Amino acid sequence: MLRRLSTSATDSFKLLPEFKFKCGVEIHTQLKTKYKLFSLSPTGFNDNCNTKVSYFDLGLPGTQPKLNPEALYLALKACVALNMKIKPFSKFDRKHYFYPDQPLGYQITQHFHPLAKDGVVELNEFDNASGKIEIETVQLEQDTGKKFGDIIDFNRAGTPLIEVVTKPDFQDINQVSAFVKKYQLLVRHLGICSGDLETGAIRVDVNISVNGNPRVELKNIGTTGDIVNALKYEYNEQVKRIRAGETIVQETKSWDGYTTTASRSKENAVDYRYVPDSELPSIHLTADIGEEIAASMPEYPDQILSRLTSEPYNLQLAHAKNLLAEPKHLHYYETFFEKLNGVDANKWMFQELITAFAKLDKEFDVNTISPDTLVKIAKSEFSLVSKRLILRHLVQNEVSFEKAISDLNLASDAQTVNVNELCSEIVKSSPDVVKRIQEGHKNAIQVLVGKAMKVTRGKVHAKVIKDTFDKIL
Repeated sequence: MLRRLSTSATDSFKLLPEFKFKCGVEIHTQLKTKYKLFSLSPTGFNDNCNTKVSYFDLGLPGTQPKLNPEALYLALKACVALNMKIKPFSKFDRKHYFYPDQPLGYQITQHFHPLAKDGVVELNEFDNASGKIEIETVQLEQDTGKKFGDIIDFNRAGTPLIEVVTKPDFQDINQVSAFVKKYQLLVRHLGICSGDLETGAIRVDVNISVNGNPRVELKNIGTTGDIVNALKYEYNEQVKRIRAGETIVQETKSWDGYTTTASRSKENAVDYRYVPDSELPSIHLTADIGEEIAASMPEYPDQILSRLTSEPYNLQLAHAKNLLAEPKHLHYYETFFEKLNGVDANKWMFQELITAFAKLDKEFDVNTISPDTLVKIAKSEFSLVSKRLILRHLVQNEVSFEKAISDLNLASDAQTVNVNELCSEIVKSSPDVVKRIQEGHKNAIQVLVGKAMKVTRGKVHAKVIKDTFDKIL
């Protein structure tokens, strides 16, 4: 009963003007590196338990950490993308806490001197939200192991992370969802992270407070949908408690998909006993490192979306976002668009090509039909019906354009079809349709056209057939 009530509460949710919503976000992002942050253990996911660990990952005495430069580079790329001020001096600290998934007894992070500070992300029309979200810090740190019942898998221990901490600038839940999606797309597009929330490559904590009361942290939420529902539920809970005169305390909660439940009181920095890590040297960077990295960056997602939705492409935003999510698809589209000189390119890409794959219940594969072949189909003299037959045959059988024409027996010239004779026969055999046309139902002629197109299998253009019927009638 409780779960049904909580779900309905989020379904009918709205922010109340007398109860001000305020939220900040912390995002832990696994960096897409070959090796771990401080050891030569390979990174990986879904591997057999404890097969990618080293002595240092397990916290064995006498082992020493060594910084992975690839992780530092990817972290700096993220800082540039988030418009951060990269610090020429940063260093590592030990954050002490004792859980079975942290074999060192501390996490190596950057509490006192983070890699970068003071960034900003702007939400815009591409995000279906607006507002500037300020980023407080980006810290480079190590991940923990993962507990499965009584088993602890240390494959993840030591995987490089960045922790991105925003200011509490979110004034509604839609902004939170939009920001997480934008961030997810950004790090995936730039090759910083796989971008998957479901696998834990990105893990999101949200801090929510109502009317300036102490904040409540919701930890490790798995999807953007769960983030939205957890915030809705917790907001309603805090409103209810404030109305009842109860005190809101600073604490950490978890989300089970239906309700938020307290897991522990929120620790302060003093509880973690931060101390500088004595085994790792400081990081010293040149003052222009940010500019150097920025010069090597590809187009950002917003730039690509702006380009695709403007002349000459004029794509719908939904189509542009789908292409952006799949770089191979984007490259295919841009190549095809250029070869077809923009004429009907969008129609052929999305209404014909993608639809042909979908109707055959197949995922679009850029290797099945090359841009050159699609241009051949689009520019051929065949009718649209025949072109669709060719396209479907190519998707289904992965043969050449010429082989498809041969297989479908479309090689013969359309002139071999006696259009007048065919249309006359159809008129004679369709007296009811002819009568409707003669009574003023002009659109009924499409029934006759459809019959002729079926017989000719698209070898004759529909306009030629319609003109012939007009003359006969």
